[in-house]
Amino acid sequence: MPSPQFRSRCPGKGRIAGITALCASMYVAALCGAAQAQQAPSQGAEVAPEFVAATQQWLDDAVARSQAASASPLRMEVSVGALDSRLRLAPCTHVEPYIPVGLRLWGRTRLGLRCTDGGGRWNVFLPVTIKAFGPAWVLRDNVVAGTLLTASSAVEAEADWAAEPSPVVADPALWVGQTAAHSLLAGQPVRQSMVKPAQVFAAGAQVRVVATGPGFEVTSDAQAMTPGVVGQMVRLRMENGRITTGIVQDLRTVRLSM
Repeated sequence: MPSPQFRSRCPGKGRIAGITALCASMYVAALCGAAQAQQAPSQGAEVAPEFVAATQQWLDDAVARSQAASASPLRMEVSVGALDSRLRLAPCTHVEPYIPVGLRLWGRTRLGLRCTDGGGRWNVFLPVTIKAFGPAWVLRDNVVAGTLLTASSAVEAEADWAAEPSPVVADPALWVGQTAAHSLLAGQPVRQSMVKPAQVFAAGAQVRVVATGPGFEVTSDAQAMTPGVVGQMVRLRMENGRITTGIVQDLRTVRLSM
């Protein structure tokens, strides 16, 4: 019987940007650079160590190549799990790896393996864990929902960006001054889903409206008709009774563009 090998369908080259694209490139690099497997799963037996080692090697090599071509500071770690011990797979000459629809190589995920040439066609899923360690802002203490976050709320430390689906907020300017969207635990890295803009005034509050246009700026007073959240739209009742909307700038300032 010829030595088993892995086939891959590699897409054309393209510019890859962002963490999500990096994960996709890891898969592409792994398949494009895969060597022949030592042994495919066999009927009535557990997966051979050589088979698992080959899969581990694909992912390790893919990570190394992707990081070499990327400015990302993330330190990647890849681990391959084990197939269900109850599986009994027919001998296979060619095994084709693939990413199941809706999944990606990021965090806890799965790699699909299907036999395309053998005693029986089969399709199984191999657990894979991709960790991506990099600089993050980690909470010093537990935080109650609604608490305003300040620069002293977190310290810089290394964290696994891939541990949760929500992206890590690495720039403190994007979370300082925001509030906790829900209760947070000490040691958690600040992520997008954890924070939301703070409400700075309630409906009915008196605010200062700054209207700007080409070469001019006009200031007036108004009453907020809806709560004010920094960076979001708010409805206003001007002194003359006119209703308008503007963007909340700070604790009592709303900016209009003419």
